[in-house]
Amino acid sequence: MGLVIIFTLVTLLCAYGTLRSLKAKNMLGIFFAGASVLVFGWFTVMTFIGILGGHGVPGAH
Repeated sequence: MGLVIIFTLVTLLCAYGTLRSLKAKNMLGIFFAGASVLVFGWFTVMTFIGILGGHGVPGAH
C-alpha cells in the first residue's frame, strides 16, 4: 500500500507543477509535467487495482 501512496503523492505534485506551468505559460513545463501526471497517474490506478484484485505488489527477490 505504500507504493500507491508514493505514486499518488508524485502524481499530485506533478499536477501542481502542470498548473503552475499553465499559469506561467511555460510550454515545455506543461508538456513534461502533464506527461508525468499521465504516467504516474496510470501507475497509481493500476497498482491500486492490482492490490484490490488480490495480486498485491511485486516483492523483491
